Amino acid sequence: PSSSIPFVSPVNSESNLAFTAPEPKPKSTEEMWQSVSLTKVQGGSIKTCSLSEDIQRVEVFLRTDGRPLNANVELWSGPDNIPQKTSVYVEDGLTRSFRATIECFGSSNAIAIRNTGPMELPLTAGIEADYADKDISENPTNFIPKADPKLLQGGAVYTKSFSGGVKSVQIMLESNGRPLNAKIELLQGPNNGKQIMEIYSDNGTLRPFYAIVDTPGTGNVVKIVNTGTIEFPLSAFVEPYIVDDDYKPPDEGPSRKGYIW
Repeated sequence: PSSSIPFVSPVNSESNLAFTAPEPKPKSTEEMWQSVSLTKVQGGSIKTCSLSEDIQRVEVFLRTDGRPLNANVELWSGPDNIPQKTSVYVEDGLTRSFRATIECFGSSNAIAIRNTGPMELPLTAGIEADYADKDISENPTNFIPKADPKLLQGGAVYTKSFSGGVKSVQIMLESNGRPLNAKIELLQGPNNGKQIMEIYSDNGTLRPFYAIVDTPGTGNVVKIVNTGTIEFPLSAFVEPYIVDDDYKPPDEGPSRKGYIW
């Protein structure tokens, strides 16, 4: 008797075995601290890190043991040439450590970190290099959308608030090739600056400013001020970086006659 086993067509291995690479996920600042090269910078002292020509950009990390942080981060490109400089103040250098990306293409580059605080307030610095042949999929600047920038004319102020579920935000400032001067503040309550950054870049297109700011707690507001003149506008991108999907806002209780206890 003839067999009644049904015929099964061969499997198309090309269509069914197609592999899709997982999308890269943003790394938190705490995760990055586990892999960076660290050095101690005492109060009033300066540390420099020379960079080879194949390094395209670096991420700079600064933190303390919970004390205030005051520092200057400078890009040196040749003698007496500082194309980018950032002055940093952080109220608590452990809860909100500093993390920024600096473009350093070309040769004769170095990163200088100056602790402008007193001797009693040392800080820890770290650098993560991004080489020319390195996979840039994990570069943090790839996670920020650039479709809708906020244009800030000289002297203009821009603020943006975030819910408690946003654990960190990413900020990018760039210009149309002109010098960039700006001030960024992380506020938590009226006139309560938790982190302040004053930025200068000689070319906001070649050397934009990019930073990731941790925002623990609630009531966080990012304030950006274009400290340049009206002839030097800039574009600002402020977006969430890491979001806690399980965050639930606190229950405010029932409202009665327009007020809430």
